[in-house]
Amino acid sequence: MPYVPHTPEEVRAMLDVIGVSSVGDLFAEIPPELRPKSFHLPQGLSEMHTRMRLEELAGKNRTDFVSFLGAGYYDHYVPSAVDALISRGEFYTAYTPYQPEASQGTLQAIFEYQTAMTRLTGLACSNASVYDGGTAIYEAVMMAVRHTKRHKVVIPETLSPIYRILLGTYTKNLNLTLVTVPRDGERTDFNAMAQAVDDQTACVVVQNPNFFGAVLDAGAFFAQTKAKGAVCIMSVYPVLQSVLKTPADMGADIAVAEGQSLGLPLSFGGPYLGIMTCSKALVRQMPGRIVGRTVDHADREGYVLTLQAREQHIRRQKATSNICSNQALCALRALVHLCLLGEEGLRRTARLSMENARAAAAKLAAISGVEVMNKTPFGNEFVITLPDDAREVCLRLIDRGVVAGFPLGRYYPGMDNALLVCCTEKHSKAQIDILAAQLEDVL
Repeated sequence: MPYVPHTPEEVRAMLDVIGVSSVGDLFAEIPPELRPKSFHLPQGLSEMHTRMRLEELAGKNRTDFVSFLGAGYYDHYVPSAVDALISRGEFYTAYTPYQPEASQGTLQAIFEYQTAMTRLTGLACSNASVYDGGTAIYEAVMMAVRHTKRHKVVIPETLSPIYRILLGTYTKNLNLTLVTVPRDGERTDFNAMAQAVDDQTACVVVQNPNFFGAVLDAGAFFAQTKAKGAVCIMSVYPVLQSVLKTPADMGADIAVAEGQSLGLPLSFGGPYLGIMTCSKALVRQMPGRIVGRTVDHADREGYVLTLQAREQHIRRQKATSNICSNQALCALRALVHLCLLGEEGLRRTARLSMENARAAAAKLAAISGVEVMNKTPFGNEFVITLPDDAREVCLRLIDRGVVAGFPLGRYYPGMDNALLVCCTEKHSKAQIDILAAQLEDVL
């Protein structure tokens, strides 16, 4: 039987105060088809049998595929030292600096993480991270709305559909207008976006490389946007940021990213971290925490929470966000990964990933009926068009142990035959040959 601390008399008294006749009435708003069918749960299992059952379920997941799936989450190599270091007790158990003066180690780690993120993006300020790359975009949009007091947001169709859906969900009940500008092939149509920006526009959001893998330079577009008083937001891919032009060099006011590619395993979807950096002019609008370095009265170096504009620290109506927290362990893991790779190691990872993508594109383009859609420079992802439905082709290839990529028809009408293919430094020539051979065979 469940443990319920209240007597029937106490329950009755509470229901009378609320003004309902039964506990069931409290759930009347939930449609019957969405309610639990039954609360008669099976008998509990011992620890041993629970473990056996979980291992049985986990065994149904296949992890031996040759995978070319990307679309925002990437299978990069993680040095063994990352796990060894991050598993140390002083890192693994330190969670959050609620008493910052007693958390110097955690604060220093966050400060160094922030420093690494500002070096990657070129912007002056970084917070301690947010939940993930999608919520980072939402938080950046809300920063712009607060800063400009405007309510129109312009985004391109080449922004990740996952992020576009997230933005639509998070802003559904807010007084915001989302304008989505159609793509030009695999390219972000800056001319059309510029025409959509007016004196009511709070911000624009672009992605580099965009969802189709195309590398872009938004400098001229950002200059036009700023002339109209709007904020410029760029979502980036951290690994490729080591070789591409920085958001700051293009004139971005805010740069965000999904941090999974920096030493975090895919893990069936998380946990990850959201990277956020911005110009100094916008730092007061940034959500979450910012750690600073200072000296005390004895001239000893120390770390402090310089900014903590979230609902747990200030009045809720003054908070910059009520949904954010820093992903401390994930951020520390990203920092350890970056420090182990170093500047040249990160660049080598990016270059190898792009070289493999070009080798794969050339190999696949040689197959009859297959064409590479990208006509402009791309990073480590590209789009191919197939003579058959891409989703059906992928299903055939999965039976052969190959995940060929991301079928685009799910989010882009008219692109049922298009497939987004990703490569990282982990892909070998032999794996690319397997993909090409198996694809040609099923076609």
